[in-house]
Amino acid sequence: MFSKACKYAIRSLIYLASRSEEPEKTGLREIAAEIDSPVAFTAKIMQILSRQNLVQSAKGPHGGFFIDPQSPEIRLIEVVKAIDGTQSIYGCGLGLKSCSEEEPCPIHHEFSAIRNGLDRLLNEQTIQQLAKEMMEGKSVLKHQLN
Repeated sequence: MFSKACKYAIRSLIYLASRSEEPEKTGLREIAAEIDSPVAFTAKIMQILSRQNLVQSAKGPHGGFFIDPQSPEIRLIEVVKAIDGTQSIYGCGLGLKSCSEEEPCPIHHEFSAIRNGLDRLLNEQTIQQLAKEMMEGKSVLKHQLN
């Protein structure tokens, strides 16, 4: 449902949020390694997130990316809107230009329930909540090789 860029953006923000109490900023290569993303692709994603004020960046020898711990929590919907827009969430499940209760596509009614659940998740869940769960060992961003 989400683009690869959106998935990497969410993962990178969760990683940065998990480090928000650390005094050091996080470098691009470290972020890319932690989310299993190519460095160049991660750079483009981080640039978008920075332009949308979802992350802050600092240049120089001690530079990198960070989420200000004093900033408001970042809802998942904000990340999805910044990277993918909202068409994939709120548009027709089959991609029709017009789909409604009055003129539904063949999967409209079943897809509506899925879309409503996804909408609730994206609007209620925050990056910081997901990072906290990860730090508590309830989830992972990447699997360790055995």
